[in-house]
Amino acid sequence: MQQFDFQHRHKSYYLRITDEGTLELYVDDCLRKDRPKTGREPQYVWTNVELEWEEHHYIEARYWASTGRLQVTINGEPVFDEPVAA
Repeated sequence: MQQFDFQHRHKSYYLRITDEGTLELYVDDCLRKDRPKTGREPQYVWTNVELEWEEHHYIEARYWASTGRLQVTINGEPVFDEPVAA
């Protein structure tokens, strides 16, 4: 299993790629979304988080297992876009 941690405002996030290839998105240690590995790429998970009064932040992650590329955006702005060990 691989895990990638990041912070945004006062929340902690992490993405996991399980040994079975499932992509999981956690917010404050709570699983928000998961996507099992299939033949389609990229695997995609997302969540909408309200951080301040009605201020919503859209967290997205895409993972291409064939190349090991992991991309994370918050409100469309890239925060991570790198190859990770497949």
